[in-house]
Amino acid sequence: MSSALDSFLDKWRARWPEWAFVERFVDEADRIRAVAWFALLQEFDDMLNASGDTTPQDAKLAWWGEELRSWVGQRSRHPLGRVLEPVRAPWAQLADALPDLIDARGQVADAAQARKVLAQYAAAVVAVEAVMFNGKPSSPDAVDAVTTQMLALRVQESGAVAVPQAFDSEQAWDKALQAAWPSRVAGPRPRRLYSVLARGRLQARLKGGEYQPSPAGLLWRSWWAARG
Repeated sequence: MSSALDSFLDKWRARWPEWAFVERFVDEADRIRAVAWFALLQEFDDMLNASGDTTPQDAKLAWWGEELRSWVGQRSRHPLGRVLEPVRAPWAQLADALPDLIDARGQVADAAQARKVLAQYAAAVVAVEAVMFNGKPSSPDAVDAVTTQMLALRVQESGAVAVPQAFDSEQAWDKALQAAWPSRVAGPRPRRLYSVLARGRLQARLKGGEYQPSPAGLLWRSWWAARG
């Protein structure tokens, strides 16, 4: 692997150090691809959660739209493409959904609108993951799981602006998201494992503490999630 690719993979691993405990449940052939995919999604999450003058992020998002469309013809320029573009996934569908992240930055009225504004993007993510990891058709439950995870991580990153107007506090919105988060999410194994980590961070926020899972507890929850 190139040093440029390593830097993107390592950046994501640094933000999610818990992954080291759970990736053993991912098929060995999928491990690098899973980290590369989640690193790409983290790039998009960072653009979603941008504040202030977002002109640079918007330009970068437009560049990524062009890049993803080039992956259809397997002509990547970004290091992550070296790992991801060989997968014949619906990259153009994901590219078409990227502008929705700009619209999703503003505060919305309620939970339904929060989900609606991300629905097309989440569906594109699920469609790619269905091809990338198991080839099974995507489902509404899988789309809903991705949306819930995105909304939970967004409020952790952006605070009050990510809380719909119908909720009077971040904690109230966190509780609503926790209630909507199934104990076993739909989707391929890497997504289910990633969801375990994200849900753990949400639960720690609700308890008012830092997410410090015990390795034994994390392994148990991840084994259970990996079973499908």
